[in-house]
Amino acid sequence: MQEPGRFHTVDPSPPQRLSPTLHHHPLGTTPGLPARAPVPPAVSVSPQDCDGLIVRSATKVTADVLEAAERLQVVGRAGTGVDNVDVEAATRKGVLVMNTPTGNSLSAAELTCGMILSLARQIPQAAASMKEGKWDRKKYMGMELNGKTLGVLGLGRIGREVATRMQAFGMKTIGYDPIITPEVSATFGVEQLPLEQIWPRCDFITVHTPLLPSTTGLLNDSTFAKCRRGVQVVNCARGGIVDEGALLRALQSGQCGGAALDVFTQEPPKDRDLVNHPNVISCPHLGASTREAQSRCGKEIAMQIVDMATGKGLAGVVNGQALSKAFAPQTKPWIALARALGTLLRTVGKKVQGSVQVCTLGTPLREAGNYLTPAVAAGMLAGGAQKEVTLVNAQLLAQEAGLKVTTTHNDVAPEPDGSTGLLQVALQGTPHRATGTVQGSTPVLRELNGATFKQPAPLAGPVLIYRAKASESSTLPTLAGMLGKVGVQLQSYHSSAIVAGEQWSIVGLSAPLSDLGELKPRVTEVFQLHL
Repeated sequence: MQEPGRFHTVDPSPPQRLSPTLHHHPLGTTPGLPARAPVPPAVSVSPQDCDGLIVRSATKVTADVLEAAERLQVVGRAGTGVDNVDVEAATRKGVLVMNTPTGNSLSAAELTCGMILSLARQIPQAAASMKEGKWDRKKYMGMELNGKTLGVLGLGRIGREVATRMQAFGMKTIGYDPIITPEVSATFGVEQLPLEQIWPRCDFITVHTPLLPSTTGLLNDSTFAKCRRGVQVVNCARGGIVDEGALLRALQSGQCGGAALDVFTQEPPKDRDLVNHPNVISCPHLGASTREAQSRCGKEIAMQIVDMATGKGLAGVVNGQALSKAFAPQTKPWIALARALGTLLRTVGKKVQGSVQVCTLGTPLREAGNYLTPAVAAGMLAGGAQKEVTLVNAQLLAQEAGLKVTTTHNDVAPEPDGSTGLLQVALQGTPHRATGTVQGSTPVLRELNGATFKQPAPLAGPVLIYRAKASESSTLPTLAGMLGKVGVQLQSYHSSAIVAGEQWSIVGLSAPLSDLGELKPRVTEVFQLHL
C-alpha cells in the first residue's frame, strides 16, 4: 500500500469510533462525512485518491464507485453483512473487502433472545395495549419457555450465543449447520439434526445463516407445512431467508403462531402486511444497534486495516480468505517465488492460455496451494491486457483469459529440499516447466524445462535469461562487454546442466539492458524479466 495511506470513513458514525486508530497511525486519514450528515444511497465523497474506504451498512459501494477509485485497495465494512458492497466488482478490480464478523455478535444474539421472550409473552402487543388505555389480561395469555424446543438454523458465532442463552431458560436446543460438526455443536448443547427432522419438532425456530442461494427462502410454504402448528419464527439475520409471502400465509392460517422480524427483503418494507399483522413483532434492523457493538465494529475494522497496511496480518476478508496466510513472514518469499515462476513460464511458453499445473512438494507446503495458486496466476497474467492483477482477482482474471490453473500436492519433496519444500509450475501439453524453492528469504530457480541448476539461481530484481549452445564460448564475454558499455553491473550468474547440447543461463543485473541486439545472434532465445 502506498504511504501515507489515505482513508475515507463514511456513514454517520461518531468519529471516535473509527478515527483514533487511523489518526494515531502514520497512514493518516482522510475525513469522510460529518457525524450527523445525511446518509447518501451511494458514496458521495471522492474516493479516487483513497487507498481504503470504511463504511457502515447505509453506504453503498457500487461497481461505479469502485471503478472511479483508481488507488483503492481495501473496503472495510464496520459490521458483518456486505450486502451494500459489490463484492464481485471489488474482486474483479483486485480490491479486498473486509468485515468485522465478531463485532456485533453479542448484540444480535441478545436481540434474538429478546424477540423469543417477546413472542412467548406478547410483550410488545401488551405494552401497546396499555398505551391505548386498555387493561386486557386475558387477551395476552403467553407460554413458558421452559421445556420448549428451539431450532437454531446456523450455528456460527451468533447461533451458538443464542442457543446457550436460551438453554438458561430451560429450552431444548436442536439445530442444523452444514459446516459445524455435530461433535462441535454438542459442546455448546445443540443436537444437530437434518432439516427434515427439525421442522416438526420445534416450538420456536430462529435463523442465523448468511443470505445465499441455498438459504434464500429456507422457510417457505413447503417447510411451514412440515412444522408443528403454531410454530414461532424469529429472523434477525437477513431478509429473504424466510419467504415473506409464505410467512404471511402461515400466519393467516395459524400454521405459524407468531413471528419476530428485525430484517426484511426490502428495507424499509413497502408491503406492510407482515408488519401490521397482530402476531408479528418487528424492528427496523436493530441487530447491531447498540453502543457497544458500534464502537467494537469501528475499532475492529480500523485495526484490521492498519494490520493489513503494515503487513502484520489479514483478518475478516470476505473475498480472499486464502490470503490470510499470505501475510505471514514465512510465506511472503513463497508468494514471490510463485509470481516469478508464473512470469517465467508465461515468457518461456510465449502464451497465457491453456492449463497450468501447480504442484507443491513437501509437508511444509501442504496448505500453501491456497495462496500460491493465485500468485502463479498473477505472474502468468502480469504485463498483459489486464489493468492490475492482484492475489484477489488473479484466478478470476485467469479464467476469463482462458487460463486454467489447477493445484496438486505431494508430501514428498526430493532432497536437498525435503525440509523446505519445492514449487513446480508446468504448462500442460508443452515441455515448459519451472521448479523453485526458497533459500532464506530469497526465491530461487532449481530447474527450467528439464535443465537443472546445480547452484539455484535467485529470482529477484532485473534478470536476464538466455538459452544457448553449450559450445558457444563467446556468449558470456559478449554479455560482459555489453554491460561494461552501459555501466550495468553483473550481480550473479548461474548456468544449468546441458540438455540436448544447450544450457540455460540466468544473470542477475543491477539494471535492465535497453538493447539485446548484440547478444541475440549468439543465443537461441533471450529475454529480460523484472521480478
